[in-house]
Amino acid sequence: MPAAASVVGLPVVAEIVRSGFVEGHHYGSVVALAADGSVDWSVGEVDVPVLPRSSNKPIQALAMVELGLDLPPELIALACASHSGEPFHIEGVRRTLASAGLDESALQTPPDWPLDDTAREAVIRAGGAKSPILMNCSGKHAAMLATCVLKGWDAATYLDPAHPLQLAILDTFARLTGEPVTTIAVDGCGAPLLSTSLVGLARAFSTLATATDGPEQRVADAIRQHPAYVSGTTRDELALHKAIPGLIGKAGAESCYAIALPDGRAWALKTDDGAPRVRPVLMAEALRRSGVLDEPGVDAEAVASTGQLVLLGGGRPVGEIRATF
Repeated sequence: MPAAASVVGLPVVAEIVRSGFVEGHHYGSVVALAADGSVDWSVGEVDVPVLPRSSNKPIQALAMVELGLDLPPELIALACASHSGEPFHIEGVRRTLASAGLDESALQTPPDWPLDDTAREAVIRAGGAKSPILMNCSGKHAAMLATCVLKGWDAATYLDPAHPLQLAILDTFARLTGEPVTTIAVDGCGAPLLSTSLVGLARAFSTLATATDGPEQRVADAIRQHPAYVSGTTRDELALHKAIPGLIGKAGAESCYAIALPDGRAWALKTDDGAPRVRPVLMAEALRRSGVLDEPGVDAEAVASTGQLVLLGGGRPVGEIRATF
């Protein structure tokens, strides 16, 4: 049966089911690339530009490593992160800054609380306040600042799209996605946000995941070896990294998600409404549809659990969000 279509032409990719009644829908697009880079299957519009938000971070980190940024693997992973603001994340950001002779006053991330509930409550109980270093993108910003110091570039203007750092990131991004950047927006953290299609995003992740040497391999290995630095200790992205050997992945705001495996297969998705809750549901279904859950070494139960979103009524389970593609 064909999926229902929204007024903008996107298909229904998930249903919100409560007490057996479908009370709502999520519309979006999903693409799966085969190991040779061709489109294995797709749903929705996968060739039009989107703003992948923080799913771009591993590509941005690659550009910095290509420029000569030399950090320990866990700090390269942190440069790729939308971190939870747990103590080891904050300590890592300070280490990255200190490697360039800087402190957190150089960060231009907007003040924020940690994403992680426990970490946020600990800050509040200690009498702390929102701060730039607690913002989930501070690892990327610290790496950007360290790259500027390394290259002798002005650190005060590192977020300017015309800055040499951002121009280098633009070049790397276009090369890995295989597409021209048609839009440069401003991300939530204030950094330039580059557009690409879901196919282009998946292609970039495939290039990273299949690398056997050079900066691409350094970034991919950092993510594989230190996935908790890329997200946090309680996040669904970490569970997926642990469940599938060799996977690299990165979620982004507005329900974006991209992952790839060492054999070159890759997946990317986005929903039109940007609801974060449906993102892992869709990725788990995409992996199931591609047969990944049946492969040796994959913890199929753990993968499936990342895609289970139970709806409560009166404090007990009464429904779910389920994928429809």
